[in-house]
Amino acid sequence: MTIQFKEQETVALLEKLVNIPSPSGYTNEIMEYMSNFFIKNGISFKKTNKGALIATIEGKDQSRHRLLTAHTDTLGAMVKEIKSSGRLKLTMVGGFNWNAVEGESCYIHTAKGTVRGTILMHQTTVHVYKDSAKAERSAENIEVRIDEKVFNADDVKALGISVGDFVSFDPRFEYTDSGFIKSRHLDDKASTTLLLQLMKAIKEEETALPHTTHFYISNNEEIGYGGNSNIPAETVEYIAVDMGAIGDGQESDEYTVSICAKDSSGPYHYELTRSLVGLAEQNAIDYKLDIYPYYGSDASAAIRAGFDVKHALFGPGIEASHAFERTHVDSLKATYALLYAYVTSPMSEKQEG
Repeated sequence: MTIQFKEQETVALLEKLVNIPSPSGYTNEIMEYMSNFFIKNGISFKKTNKGALIATIEGKDQSRHRLLTAHTDTLGAMVKEIKSSGRLKLTMVGGFNWNAVEGESCYIHTAKGTVRGTILMHQTTVHVYKDSAKAERSAENIEVRIDEKVFNADDVKALGISVGDFVSFDPRFEYTDSGFIKSRHLDDKASTTLLLQLMKAIKEEETALPHTTHFYISNNEEIGYGGNSNIPAETVEYIAVDMGAIGDGQESDEYTVSICAKDSSGPYHYELTRSLVGLAEQNAIDYKLDIYPYYGSDASAAIRAGFDVKHALFGPGIEASHAFERTHVDSLKATYALLYAYVTSPMSEKQEG
């Protein structure tokens, strides 16, 4: 038996998640949404001191556990300086290029509420700045134009804006008739959506799992340490469910599930990775095996933290990662199918090396 992929419900949930601002360090709202989701669907969970959530569904074998993780935190920024002009200088949260957010609308999250703005180059006006096209897209030149009448730093401070306030980017979610999903923050809210839908379906269908399985919703992955603590001692296999990277020299695409053999941290566990490939082939799931040269995951963070687990990584293929991203519903379907095949299959008795 397979659990049906509910396309419209899944896309609607994804849209909801990407519209909840959650740059790393500012994730209380989205983690509260996750908590309420678990409570509503009768899923047991606990909260870590760092704010992550670990949901658990018991399986037949309670001695060897599995753990799957996805992260809700996203790229963003913080106010670095309030300029005398009434504009804001930024510092990045997470790794991206400034040109990826140039021209994007944003929210400044203050203690008093939110203030709208736009991220622009200081030298944007071509009628004034002769070399505007050549100016470096850098923290020195990028600024936020606030959508309030402000003429100096004191006017900005009067709005409640201060250094250290978080800045989130508009996702601009769109689901096209051709099945494409365009939005910021598909990394990794697409995978988070799939895990939530999987847990909900397992509970509704009363699907029996062969092993107790944990679903770790982390909230610091973009800054390198989301899922590297509070891993139950019985965990044998650790799967990061995160985006597949698309570009020149890559196998991954927007229509299949991408299985990672190696990233910047080194190779993933060989036998576990081959087991995932075998499950995809046995269940006629479209997949691509790939290497991501400039990439790290919560699974690799767990390995660096010293956990004795077998680690692997797979997820939907995401075009234009850490910019205005895109995937196709076919990739979500393939990833969901592999997730279901994995959690319902028994662990191999021998997975050495």
